[in-house]
Amino acid sequence: MRIANYLRPDCVALRQRADSLQGAVQQLVALLDGAKVLTDTAVFAADVRARLELGGVCVGNGLAIPHAKSTAVEKLQLAALTLDPPLPCDTPDSQPLEMLFLIAAPAEANDLHVQVLAELATLFLDTDFCASLRQSETPEAFCRAIARREAQDDPAAPPPTPTNEPGYRLLGVTACPTGIAHTYLAAEALQQAAQTRGLTIKVETNGAGGVGNELTEDEIQAADCIIVAVDRSISLARFVGKRLVYTSAGEAVRNADALLEKAVSGKASIYRGGHAFRTNDWKELGREYYGHLMSGISHMLPFVVAGGVMLALSLLLQHLGGPANWSTMMTNVGNAALSMMYPILSAFIAYSIADRPGLMPGLMGGYLAQTGMTTATKLSWIPSGFWGGLIAGFAAGLVVRLLNRLFRRIPQDLDHIKTGLLVPLLSLLFVGWLMLMVINPPLGRFNRWMSLALAKLQGGSRLVLGAVLGALMATDYGGPINKAAYVTGTLAVTNSQYDLMAAVMAGGMIPPLGLALACLLFPTRFTKAERRTVPQNLVMGASFVTEGALPFALRDPLRVVPSCMAGSALAGFLTVLFGCGCPAPHGGLFLLAVIGNPLGFLAALAAGSLLTTLLVGMLKKPVKS
Repeated sequence: MRIANYLRPDCVALRQRADSLQGAVQQLVALLDGAKVLTDTAVFAADVRARLELGGVCVGNGLAIPHAKSTAVEKLQLAALTLDPPLPCDTPDSQPLEMLFLIAAPAEANDLHVQVLAELATLFLDTDFCASLRQSETPEAFCRAIARREAQDDPAAPPPTPTNEPGYRLLGVTACPTGIAHTYLAAEALQQAAQTRGLTIKVETNGAGGVGNELTEDEIQAADCIIVAVDRSISLARFVGKRLVYTSAGEAVRNADALLEKAVSGKASIYRGGHAFRTNDWKELGREYYGHLMSGISHMLPFVVAGGVMLALSLLLQHLGGPANWSTMMTNVGNAALSMMYPILSAFIAYSIADRPGLMPGLMGGYLAQTGMTTATKLSWIPSGFWGGLIAGFAAGLVVRLLNRLFRRIPQDLDHIKTGLLVPLLSLLFVGWLMLMVINPPLGRFNRWMSLALAKLQGGSRLVLGAVLGALMATDYGGPINKAAYVTGTLAVTNSQYDLMAAVMAGGMIPPLGLALACLLFPTRFTKAERRTVPQNLVMGASFVTEGALPFALRDPLRVVPSCMAGSALAGFLTVLFGCGCPAPHGGLFLLAVIGNPLGFLAALAAGSLLTTLLVGMLKKPVKS
């Protein structure tokens, strides 16, 4: 957390007079009111006075930090005031007050104001810095001094130049298929790049736990441009008429500054609704359809993960001699969840393309892919699986969009016939014909051949496949290649090829584990900020979250990526060699009790992590902390 992110020049007043602590605090409240960050000034002022009566706002060294959580505050904001002459007051060290910071926090902000309070208290332990800050000539210089102080860990970064404009000049939205890592890494990258440029930005995150830091209608209307960095489809209707920069979450992590440059240049396209503003660019068109695919996968994954873990727990219960009815129940529910993966995949691809009208034909197309239904007898049906569901989803979404365009001239009075009968009926008819007559027969036969080929694949060939899957998991850390390898592993689980899932999981765990170990064994190769991530990466690696290695790979891709791929390939090779099997598609070390040959799995992790560590230690050069 950086104080400079929450302090604007228009909320700073220098060399003011005050007759009392209450009078100084009232000036701070007036600054926030003038900056239009309060919904009810009187309510907030009363909340601040109530907190003042409790005492403890004077922290010594001439500094006071009054603070309050209030329903009259929409978002966290700071105000600062320097006093000339100093104000005699009851302080811990008997020094008069020379500077005050007011923390205004929303009522639902939990302990956010406490975090800011701790940051401020730590920042102003340096008496020399406090003295120099009080000598600032302008509010802009005051804010720049704080930003420089907080950026000392990164001396190469130029100091930010805060803006006087109220509100947020730029807005951002981030999302990734799993909503775990890239969503928040992209948001952090945009915020840091904006801070460096002296721009104000608010970033909404669409994570696994829901929407965080949601953009308001007033903020959207006031913003110059919105950066949409997503790897799955999200609703863009609220941005109609605004300049929009549309990109992937990974691109935001890698090139946040370039995105900001495009956003402030005035060259970003104005969003007119739908996807029309992007279809003249093949690269953007490809990104759009990749987003539709990731929308389907992101909705499918919870079914795969929950179903797979439940099957694994049922196996564990059987091994422990638990109640038979419970293990049977868990097995049946787990299998039912896995049987929903293709209908959900297809449904939400179609929903992403055509909105609500696409959901029904997409769901039916996925169901037909799951059953493998054809015009032949039921005994000959073979599921067309993932590829069948994927084709059904795109076909359903596109045909619904086409039908809506063909029927757009139907009179308004008959619109209910179009939406309630014609589009659902004709789209289902087309998807049914496509799946039963065109897709399921050949794809079903191909899936049967592939399943038999994998089952027969033994010896060196299967070891190579394990190594390749492991290496692919360490290629782009949550990107398309990583996701393709992961989907291959989950499909292997549904076909009881548990050793391949074990190779995928081990390959995904190696990068964060190996880099964390490298930070411990070769500390001179990493910056202080990188070394601080060791505990975080150990936890992420143990939990099978590959994205913990992404910041390292972005800073030094030519050394880090090959080192991680080599370690992950070795781990994948060894898991297959040792006969390890993972019956669930997620969980990392938390699934150790149900992994086949757990000691072999741990040995593979240790060998792969150590190889990555040694390669990184040899290839990277010492850096200055």
